[in-house]
Amino acid sequence: VYNPDGIALKDAVVHFGGGCTGEIISAEGLVLTNHHCGYGAIQQHSSVDHDYLTNGFWAMNRNEELPCKGLTVTFIDRILDVTTYVNEQLKKDDDPNGINYLSPKYLATVADRFAKAENIQITPATRLELKPFYGGNKYYLFVKTVYNDIRMVGAPPSSIGKFGADTDNWMWPRHTGDFSMFRIYADANGEPAEYSASNVPLKTKKHLNISIKGLKEGDYAMIMGFPGSTSRYLTVSEVKERMEASNAPRIRIRGTRQDVLKEAMNASDKVRIQYANKYAGSSNYWKNSIGMNKAIIDNNVLGTKAEQEAKFAKFAKEKNNTDYMNVVAKIDEAVAKTSPIKYQQTCLTETFFGGIEFGSPFMVMDKLKEALEQKNDSSIEANIKVLKEVFNDIHNKDYDHEVDRKVAKALLPLYAEMIPAGQRPAIYDVIEKEYKGDYNAYVDAMYDTSILANQANFDKFIKKPTVKAIEKDIATQYSRAKFDKYTNLAEQMGKLPEELALLHKTYIRGLGEMKLPVPSYPDANFTIRLTYGNVKPYSPKDGVYYKYYTTTDGILEKENPEDREFVVPAKLKELIEKKDFGRYALPNGEMPVCFLSTNDITGGNSGSPVLNENGELIGCAFDGNWESLSGDINFDNNLQRCINLDIRYVLFILEKLGGCGHLINEMTIVE
Repeated sequence: VYNPDGIALKDAVVHFGGGCTGEIISAEGLVLTNHHCGYGAIQQHSSVDHDYLTNGFWAMNRNEELPCKGLTVTFIDRILDVTTYVNEQLKKDDDPNGINYLSPKYLATVADRFAKAENIQITPATRLELKPFYGGNKYYLFVKTVYNDIRMVGAPPSSIGKFGADTDNWMWPRHTGDFSMFRIYADANGEPAEYSASNVPLKTKKHLNISIKGLKEGDYAMIMGFPGSTSRYLTVSEVKERMEASNAPRIRIRGTRQDVLKEAMNASDKVRIQYANKYAGSSNYWKNSIGMNKAIIDNNVLGTKAEQEAKFAKFAKEKNNTDYMNVVAKIDEAVAKTSPIKYQQTCLTETFFGGIEFGSPFMVMDKLKEALEQKNDSSIEANIKVLKEVFNDIHNKDYDHEVDRKVAKALLPLYAEMIPAGQRPAIYDVIEKEYKGDYNAYVDAMYDTSILANQANFDKFIKKPTVKAIEKDIATQYSRAKFDKYTNLAEQMGKLPEELALLHKTYIRGLGEMKLPVPSYPDANFTIRLTYGNVKPYSPKDGVYYKYYTTTDGILEKENPEDREFVVPAKLKELIEKKDFGRYALPNGEMPVCFLSTNDITGGNSGSPVLNENGELIGCAFDGNWESLSGDINFDNNLQRCINLDIRYVLFILEKLGGCGHLINEMTIVE
C-alpha cells in the first residue's frame, strides 16, 4: 500500500484537480476519474458547435487530446510523521496558546523549516503540505509533485456519465457510467512542465492492473483516495448546529436558485452549457444536505452522540481529569453563541457569494475615486486597467447577465424572509426607501444601469470616469454592503472558532484515550487514506432488499426520452438490446454497471480506485447511498454503502460505444 523507499499502490493514486481522486491505468500516464470530476474540463471545452457534454468526447490519437488549462494532477511522494518537530516549533512560537497549531499559513512555514533541516529535495513542482490530524494532536508532512499539463482523453455523453442526474444522485439502484479519462504530460525528461506541444505522455512508475474476472458478494474491496472532510467527533449540540444553521438554509437557498437555472437551461442550449458545471456543483451538496438532515433523524445520530457523551463523562470521572469532565459543556456553551451567527453566515454566503454572481469591485472603485479626486493620471489608468480585467471576469463565457438577473430577483426577497430586517446588509434599507420594497425594480436598476452591467455602460464610464458616477453606482453600493455584512458577522464570531478548536483538541484526545487499545482514525482532510470493506447488499427498511450490483437492464427500465436525466443514447440502447457486451458480460450474459461495497468514503473520494485483494482495479467510486448521508458525522456499518462504477462497464463503453480500442490496448487487463 505504501513504501517510503520503493514503488507502492499509492504511486498509482493521484489527487485530481482541486477536489477529486484519480488512478493511473497505463504506463503512458492515462488517468481514470469520475465524469463529474472531469465535468468542469468537459464543459470548458464544450460549445454549441462542439457539445461534448451531450455527445461525449473520444480522442482517437494523442494529437486529439485536449489541453485543460488550470487542471492539475498531484502525486504523493512521501508521508512523514512530524508531530514532535511541530510541537517543538509551537513551543517557540510567539503565541504558544494561540491557533497557529491549526493555521495552514503557519504550518507551511514549519514545513519549509523542516524540509531545509532534513535536506528534502525541492523542485519547482514540489509542494509541501503539513496537516494537523486528530484536532492538532498529531501532524503529518506530505511531499508532493504537481503536474499541470493535463489533457482530456475521453468522456462518455452526459446521458451515460450523468445518467439519472439529480433524481438518482445519492440513490441506489444506480446505472450511471460516471467516468472520464485524462492523460498526464511531461517534458522529455519526465519532469512536470507547463503545456507545450513538445511535451510527451508521462512514463509512470506505477499503474494499476485492471481485473475483469468479476466480483461476488462478500469479496474484499479497498479504496484509496483523498476524502475531503468528515466531522466524526462532533457533540450533540454541534450536530444540531450543522442541521439548523448550515444544512437547512443551504437547502432552501440553493433549491430556489437551481429552479431558476434549470428553467433557463432547459430553454437554451447555450445557457445549458454555460451553467452545466455551476448547476452540478450546487445541486450535489444541496441534495446531500437534504439527505444528511433526514439520515441524522432516521439513523438516530443524536442519540448515538448522546450515548458517546455519557460514556465519555463516565470515563473522565474515572480518570479524574477536569479538562475531560468539563469539555463537552464548554463546547455546548460556545455552540449556543456560534449557531445564530453561523445561520446568518450561511444565508449570506449562499445568497450573495454562491448564488448571485454580479457585483462590482468596490475597493477598486474606491481607489479610482481617490485617484480622480487627486487627479492622479497614472493611478487612474492603473485602476481602469484593473476594472477592465474585472469586467471581462464577470462577463466570461459561462455567465449570462439575464439568467443572473432572474437569480437575484428570486434570492433577494428569499433572504429577506430568512433574516430579520435589522440583521440584513445595508442595501435592504435602500430597497425599502428608494424602491418602496420592490425587489424587481431594484435588481433591474442594478443590472441595467450599473457601470459593469454591460459593455455600453462600461465603455461610457471609462471614456470619462467621474467621482459622481462611482458614488451613484448601485452595484458598488451592493457589493460594499454584502462585504460589510460578511465582515460584521466575522467580528461577531470573534475568537469563538479558536475556542472551539482548542476544546475539540481536548475532546478528540480524550475520546481516543477512552477507546484504547482500539485505535481511532482521524477526520478526513483531503489527505490520502485507505478504507477497506466488502462487496455487500443492504436492506434499508422492512421489506426492501437491494442486491449488490446493477445491470444494463436497469438502464432500459429507467429510460424516458421526455426527461433529459433518463435519455438513453441510441447506440447504447442498440448494444444493450443486442447484448453486444463482448468479454465484459457476466456468465449469464448480463452487463454489470455499478456495485455496492461497505467502504467509508466522502466528498473528495470521487474517482477513487476500488481494488480487490490483489490490488487490481475493479471499479471507480463515485457516490454514497441516501440512507447513510449522515455518514460524515457518524459511520453506520449496517447502512453505509459506497456506490461504485464497475470497471467492466467502463471498458465496455470505451470499446463498444467509443471505439477506443487503442486506449484499452494501453492497459494491463487481468482476465
